[in-house]
Amino acid sequence: MSNNKSDFWVGLFVLLGIIALVFLALRAGNLSTFSFAPTYRVHASFDNLGGLKVRAPIKSSGVVVGRVVEIGFDNQEFRATAVFEIDQKYQFPEDTSASILTSGLLGEQYIGLTPGGSDTDLKDNDTILYTQSAVVLEELISKFLYSKASD
Repeated sequence: MSNNKSDFWVGLFVLLGIIALVFLALRAGNLSTFSFAPTYRVHASFDNLGGLKVRAPIKSSGVVVGRVVEIGFDNQEFRATAVFEIDQKYQFPEDTSASILTSGLLGEQYIGLTPGGSDTDLKDNDTILYTQSAVVLEELISKFLYSKASD
């Protein structure tokens, strides 16, 4: 009887350990924010995405309102494209602007949304027209060095 009781507690402890490991793996992979809330898709084109990745957060005023779901390249305009899903509970005007920003000096990149002043909201599969590309540190350094060399 005592052996069965200790087997139960050991099994429970192992199960809790596995659950904790799965939780940590999801947190490390930035996958713990799976949401089954309704969303709408928004498209945007950028000159340079920098290091933006799929599952990168979409933030407005520091609040995560969505995630990047697809990154691609437009062969007609020769620009990078990003498709992201925004939670339905967050509505943005159709003249909202999107910028690729960085958390900290060398942190992860995310898309920041700045609401506009329009009375109509973005709908599913709308395109954000006003975008600002990522600031690439190497380009800034080369511009600085080139400007100093020409002085």
